[in-house]
Amino acid sequence: MNPVNVGLLGLGTVGGGTALVLSRNADEISRRAGRGIQVTHAAGLGIDPANPPAGTANARLTADAWEVVNDPNVDIVVELIGGYSPARELVLKAIENGKHVVTANKALIARHGNEIFAAAQAKGVMVAFEAAVAGGIPIIKALREGLAANRIQWIAGIINGTGNFILTEMRDKGREFSDVLAEAQALGYAEADPTFDVEGIDAAHKLTILASLAFGIELQFEACFTEGISKITREDVAYAEELGYRIKHLGVTRRTATGIELRVHPTLIPHRRLIANVDGVMNAVLVKGDAVGPTLYYGAGAGAEPTASSVVADIIDVTRTLTTDPTNRVPHLAFQPNAMSHDLPVLPMSEVETAYYLRMAAADKPGVLADITRILGDAQISIEAFIQKESPDGVTCVPLVLLTHKVREAQMDAAIAKIEALDSIEGHITRMRVEYLDA
Repeated sequence: MNPVNVGLLGLGTVGGGTALVLSRNADEISRRAGRGIQVTHAAGLGIDPANPPAGTANARLTADAWEVVNDPNVDIVVELIGGYSPARELVLKAIENGKHVVTANKALIARHGNEIFAAAQAKGVMVAFEAAVAGGIPIIKALREGLAANRIQWIAGIINGTGNFILTEMRDKGREFSDVLAEAQALGYAEADPTFDVEGIDAAHKLTILASLAFGIELQFEACFTEGISKITREDVAYAEELGYRIKHLGVTRRTATGIELRVHPTLIPHRRLIANVDGVMNAVLVKGDAVGPTLYYGAGAGAEPTASSVVADIIDVTRTLTTDPTNRVPHLAFQPNAMSHDLPVLPMSEVETAYYLRMAAADKPGVLADITRILGDAQISIEAFIQKESPDGVTCVPLVLLTHKVREAQMDAAIAKIEALDSIEGHITRMRVEYLDA
C-alpha cells in the first residue's frame, strides 16, 4: 500500500518536532498505522534548502503554504501556523480540495471550528485537533472516545503552562507577578506580548473546545468568561496558603440544571487536591463523569515533542480511517452533528454559584468588620473563615481576608459594591473564586 503523503504548514517549534518524530519513529508509526507516513511537502519562512529541518530532507520545501494546500499529491495537511488568519483560509481550502486536516491551533478551532467541521462533514474529510488542548495530553481522545459512555458533569483544568509557572514561582519563592513574568519571557514560556497567556484567552480557547466535547454544544468562545492573573499579589498567594488553599488559573465548565458554566479565572483550590499540586509549566485536566467518577489527566502542555506526540497521533488516526465510510467515523466534536444540543445555554457569569475569597484594605477601627458582615448578611452571604492582621505602628488600614460559602455571582457583585462604598474601605476589593472539586 502506498505511503500517506503529509504536507506541513509551519516549521517552527511544533512543526519541526512533528517532522522529527515522524522521521525518527517511522517504523513504529508504520506498524501502528498500517502503512507508511512521510512528509513530502513543507512550508515555512526562512527555510534553507541546503540545510533542511530534521525530517524534511526528502520533502518539497517552500515559503508558500498555498502550494502545499493545492498540491494534488498531499493527502493530509497539517496546519501548525497558529492564529486565525491565514490558518482559517488554508484549512478551508484544504478541505475544499478533499484533503484531511490535522491542526494544533486552539484559537482556530475555538473561533471557527463550527464552520470548519461543517465544511469537513460536507466534503467527507476529517479534521483532527488533539494537540489543540493541553499539548501532549490525549484529553480530546479521552473525552471523545474513552469516556463516551459517561454523562460528563464537569471539567476543571490547568491548561496554560505559562500562568501555572508564574503562580508556582509566586507561591514557592514569594516573588511578585511582574518579576516572574519577566523570567517566563526570558525562558521562552511567555511571548513578548503575554496577554493570551496571563489574561486567560489561551485557556478560554481550550476550555471552549473541552466544553463542546463534554456536553455536545456548539463551540462558543465568545460566551466564555475570562479573567487573568495579573492582579494577584504574593500576599494573596500567602493568604490562600494560610487558609489551606492554592491559587491556580483554572478553566471550569460544568453542566447545571439551567445551562453550562464556561469560565476561566484565578481559583482557590484545597491544597490536598491532586490538581492543586500540579506545578511549573505542567498541565492537568480533571474530568468528572457520572459512571467513571473523577479522572485526572496530567502531562506537558507545550513543547516541540510533547505537542508533536499529539499531532502525529492524529496523523495516524486519519491514516487508519482513510478508507472508512465517512458516516462511520468518530464525530469531530464527540456527538453526531445532527444530535448537537441547542437548548443548553452558556450561563452568564452573574448566574454562576461559587464560594469566594475576598481581600480588602480596611480601616483599623471598631465597627468596620460589623459593617462588612452586615452587608454580606443582608445579601444572604455567609462567611466560612477570615484573617485579620494587626496593623504596624502608624498604619491606618489593615488587610482583611474573608472566605465565603457558595453564592450566586450577582449577589456577590452587589455586596462588593456596597462594601467598597464604605468610608472605612480603601480602594477596590480583590475577589477570587473558590472551587472544591469534590468527587
